[in-house]
Amino acid sequence: MNRKACAGRVALVTGASKGGCGTAIALRLAAEGARVAITARSPDGLDRTRSAIEAQGGEVFALACDLADPQQRESLVAAVETRLGGIDILVNNAAAGGYKPFEEWTLVELEAMQQVNVWAPWRLAQQALPGMRERGRGWILNLTSSVAELPAGPPFSRTPPAQAGSAYGASKAALNRMTVALAAETEGTGIAVNALTPQAAVLTPELAKLRDAGHMDADFFEPMETLVEAAMALCTTQNADFHGRIAYSLELLLELGRPTRDLAGANLVPNWQPVDLPAQLRRQLGAHQRAGGAQGQEAARLVVALTRELNK
Repeated sequence: MNRKACAGRVALVTGASKGGCGTAIALRLAAEGARVAITARSPDGLDRTRSAIEAQGGEVFALACDLADPQQRESLVAAVETRLGGIDILVNNAAAGGYKPFEEWTLVELEAMQQVNVWAPWRLAQQALPGMRERGRGWILNLTSSVAELPAGPPFSRTPPAQAGSAYGASKAALNRMTVALAAETEGTGIAVNALTPQAAVLTPELAKLRDAGHMDADFFEPMETLVEAAMALCTTQNADFHGRIAYSLELLLELGRPTRDLAGANLVPNWQPVDLPAQLRRQLGAHQRAGGAQGQEAARLVVALTRELNK
């Protein structure tokens, strides 16, 4: 990818206040020349992300918004377009999660999760689409989860995604279906619509604390840079085949043979280049097996990916 791959483009990234995936994607988009709008509930967190982007010379517009509130989010796209211009790249990263048994979810909790995980991406895409169609180009990327996939069984894995992922998994499954439906409707228009799943738990600052405390196996993780690199591939693609994908980060980077760079887009990230990824996938599979998830959907997908690599 060229250094300024997003020069002249406007991007909106949701959920960019906690120093996690949304923040990292916004930083990389800005480093690649995009004018970036960021949104989340936390003004303080947005200020930290804004400062980080400005420190690297990027242009950024921060707007606090609770995406669970339909009234707040309805004016978001218009505010961004008034400030920065038409949105070329929409990254729906914000998410509401949680694991607990099916019978314990309240209607209020379920409605809030659907608002953030389904209706917010839906409405933001609806509002950004007219401008994309007019310009004949656009990129919509929805961040999703492996929990959207059906748990393998019976017998079912005893892991949280299988045993307590009903609400979160259902919302992400809906997001995936919406992604593919919109891809079908925009085919041939110059607009790329895809969803991206982390291959493993992304090593955000919050999860790093759990790893360092010994609560999570270190091999469960991938760095934020690999997830961001895969996002960049889907937010800049000119390849019509990369449309309507529910992509997995490391599998996509392997497929493309794409190097992983840091969040400034400058330096290669050690141990996470295409040649390293099969070994990383094997380590992740081992972590699932040690955790008792050898029969889960995540382990099954890793087996398929590794088999595909061996057969190349």
